[in-house]
Amino acid sequence: MKQEKKKSSLGLIKRFLPYYKKYKWIMLLDLFCAALTTVCELVLPLIVREITDAATSEPMALTVELILRCGVLYLILRLIDTAANYYMASVGHIMGARIETDMRRDFFCHLQKLSFSYYDNAKVGTLMSRITSDLFDVTEFSHHCPEEFFIAGIKIVCSFVILCTMSIPLTLIVFSVIPPMLIVLTIFNRKMRAGFRDSRKQVGELNSQVEDSLLGIRVVKSFANESVEEEKFDEGNRKFLSIKKRVYHVMGGFQSSTRLFDGLMYIVVVVAGALFMMKGAIGAADYMAYLMFVTTLLTSIRRIVEFAEQFQRGLTGIERFCEVMDTEPEIMDDKAATDVGRVDGAIEFRNVSFRYETEKKEVLSRLNLTVRAGESIALVGPSGGGKTTLCSLIPRFYETTDGSILLDGKDIRTLTLHSLRENIGVVAQDVYLFSGSIRENIAYGKKNATDAEIEEAARLAGAHDFISSLPDGYHTYVGERGVKLSGGQKQRISIARVFLKNPPVLILDEATSALDNESEKLVQESLEKLAKGRTTFTIAHRLTTIRNADRILVLTEHGIEEMGTHDELLAKGGLYADLYRMYSTL
Repeated sequence: MKQEKKKSSLGLIKRFLPYYKKYKWIMLLDLFCAALTTVCELVLPLIVREITDAATSEPMALTVELILRCGVLYLILRLIDTAANYYMASVGHIMGARIETDMRRDFFCHLQKLSFSYYDNAKVGTLMSRITSDLFDVTEFSHHCPEEFFIAGIKIVCSFVILCTMSIPLTLIVFSVIPPMLIVLTIFNRKMRAGFRDSRKQVGELNSQVEDSLLGIRVVKSFANESVEEEKFDEGNRKFLSIKKRVYHVMGGFQSSTRLFDGLMYIVVVVAGALFMMKGAIGAADYMAYLMFVTTLLTSIRRIVEFAEQFQRGLTGIERFCEVMDTEPEIMDDKAATDVGRVDGAIEFRNVSFRYETEKKEVLSRLNLTVRAGESIALVGPSGGGKTTLCSLIPRFYETTDGSILLDGKDIRTLTLHSLRENIGVVAQDVYLFSGSIRENIAYGKKNATDAEIEEAARLAGAHDFISSLPDGYHTYVGERGVKLSGGQKQRISIARVFLKNPPVLILDEATSALDNESEKLVQESLEKLAKGRTTFTIAHRLTTIRNADRILVLTEHGIEEMGTHDELLAKGGLYADLYRMYSTL
């Protein structure tokens, strides 16, 4: 447990420090300004001591010239303090915002690298919480953390040195209160840290639940289950409240303990200082300086206490940031990976086996298959037979458990992921359109595509006519996930996107299964155009859509049970023939 705490505090701060590298001069100047403001605060008790000493020891020494000299000195210091504080409050905070921006960029880039298997188990709402609200707290942390501790360190050290010049015994008595104060506050800090960690986790769960409910709002309303969703949300909300109550109890104890130690330090100074003054060990001016230095010291400690909550929030945000950043992508480029360039599209499966991490049983076992460039392969069979899994292995969305897959004779693991996936186009049943215009969604298939190229891709996909009939044409806003378009329209836009990409290898994953008959006919015509001349893998439940495939594979949990053309498999009278007859009678 202690090792975990060490890692989660000092270790996390060490992980965070490299983000200061770009802004080291800003940070150093910020700390210099912090030192200036601290000097201004420490000089005031010395000025008061000087005036008080002059007034009590030699009244004639208290002249207008001395008072004005002290006043001008303090005024100059205050002007310096004002300029330094402005820099800290503005440029210092901007530095914190820049660090937050850098972290958010790194976080998002890392999320892009993570494999499908990570997202199979991750909740998008939780990730959203980590990339937004968690990192908001890092801005304040990155700015105030070095600043506040630097100021506190200067005040404690300088106060100790200055007070020791007045009376070493009294100074040691006064400062003896600080160690037990730090021990108590450290204990509360640890409890606060645990509470904030739980709080952040629950916020992520709430975000995930809200996202899930709102994205499925049509299903919720169709089943009249608004009350069910409200109950689920209330349960999560109450759990969040329970965690917050626990945290605030700890915070209450933290702040109350601080006030108690404040009082103890004042009592020590007043009582012990008065006794020392009574015995002549210190003068009235020194006594006054002690009171002012302790006030300054306690003000600094109070600022640390007030910052403690932000400190723990920031450290928790860094911790949750590091948890994701420490997650290694399961699928990465090999160090010797090469750019494959444009391929012909010949694909070979050699003794390929695959098993999902959460399952003991293999989905594919020692599968062998050779596909010629430009050949059309259809995959049919019962659910769970591995059709989608087989196709997902080609672009390395998942890694084979055993065996290898070759593209134009090269093991796909020796190719860069970018160049491999550049050669593969995917049209899925569940079409995802990004929030934006139709043009932007089609252009996603090719960077810097011209309007003419986009329009040509839409024509090939059979989408140009319906797009042109819309009020804003290609600039029509599709809504979140394309909610403003019909299923057939969304599917044709996704096909246009792949037309624009123009890949030599094509994967069609039940691309028409969710469409009505009219839309299916239009989309099927578009898919036939798209598949022409490309190596194509088609997963289909509607067997009439694959009759013209060069080869049809019947894939079950036992592997490839049948293979051949539509006519050959019907004549064989096996599993495919049974499936086709079953579909034909529907």
